[in-house]
Amino acid sequence: MFSGIIDKLGKITALDTGEKPALSVEAPGWLDDVSIGDSIAVNGVCLTVISIDSGEFSVDVMPETLRATDLGGLKPGSPVNLEKALRVGDRLGGHFVSGHVDCFGTITALKEDKNAVVFSIDMDRGLMEFVAPKGSVAVDGISLTVVEVTPTGFTVSLIPHTMIVTTLGSKRAGSTVNIEVDMLARYIRRQP
Repeated sequence: MFSGIIDKLGKITALDTGEKPALSVEAPGWLDDVSIGDSIAVNGVCLTVISIDSGEFSVDVMPETLRATDLGGLKPGSPVNLEKALRVGDRLGGHFVSGHVDCFGTITALKEDKNAVVFSIDMDRGLMEFVAPKGSVAVDGISLTVVEVTPTGFTVSLIPHTMIVTTLGSKRAGSTVNIEVDMLARYIRRQP
């Protein structure tokens, strides 16, 4: 379980999408309290640490994860958002994020609005029922508030701090992002 508040901007050092998919991430000075078997969200995807060495950790990546997310499109040097799993008693600054990405979306437009940048994001229309204005959504693992629901997706507004400390500051129209809809909306929808 995560909060969607990014702890660290890491960098991909290796990515293998072949027979044994795995990736390695450089995160110097951030891994002191991380152990093998811990969960870390990488661009919003919950992954299990299998090795740690000199400021770098590695994780296995299932084929389903490569199909459901945009992790397979990353390259060595790509920046990634990192968040350690919540511990009982941690402050919950964002919203409950499971790290189980629902789909990836495409940024269609960025528009400046005074000190903010509004992102328009298209996504799988089959998941649109779980997105509501002023509701929560995780984009590349970042807890954000939906501004508007559109016929093909939604908009979110980012403050300068979020643009600086996450990967969204380097995204442009046409970039893909991992999307996790609000888990509470998902469970409410399943009620008879």
